[in-house]
Amino acid sequence: MNTRKFEGERTLMRIHIGESDKWHGKPLHEAIVELLRREKLSGATVLRGVAGYGGSSVIHTDKILRLSQDLPIVVEAVEAAEKIESICRASTKLIGGGLVTLEKVRVIL
Repeated sequence: MNTRKFEGERTLMRIHIGESDKWHGKPLHEAIVELLRREKLSGATVLRGVAGYGGSSVIHTDKILRLSQDLPIVVEAVEAAEKIESICRASTKLIGGGLVTLEKVRVIL
């Protein structure tokens, strides 16, 4: 990919979900990454958190005595705003109770 074409103002999308979330029997984060790849986004990263809580206020942690089966997962992608907006509309069925945030970023490299 020509990185010069990617530099400049872009949109960072973060999708916050739980590790136990599923889409048709597969982990939701895998389904989201597959969707992003099909839609030809430049790339995506899945991050697994060590602790967190959502709307239920139940704390999920990776501590050995309280090994959670539902650690926080964040899927990130940076792309042109129009493409991110399109993905947001297409992904609402998948994400369900997750949280999606968007912010403007400046790509320098």
